[in-house]
Amino acid sequence: MVGLDSWWHWVVLAIVVAALFFSNKLPDAARSLGRSLRIFKTEIKGMKEDDQAREAAAAEPKELPAAEVIKREEQAADRPQTRPRPSPSPHGRP
Repeated sequence: MVGLDSWWHWVVLAIVVAALFFSNKLPDAARSLGRSLRIFKTEIKGMKEDDQAREAAAAEPKELPAAEVIKREEQAADRPQTRPRPSPSPHGRP
């Protein structure tokens, strides 16, 4: 009698059944797994390079554009002349 009491007996049996029934699909599955792992590794490497580039850009101080100095006379010349508004009287009449 075969005793399948232990878990590793079931694992060995599953491997044998998979090898018998799915032997023609195993190379394709292994090839696909290898491609997926290769793509995953390149993506992780690209993410690390992007993070390093972002950190380097953040470490460099950014130069602000030069401010333009506007003199008060130039500002006053640009504005139209307006009359001051009369202040309201305490009784609501002008």
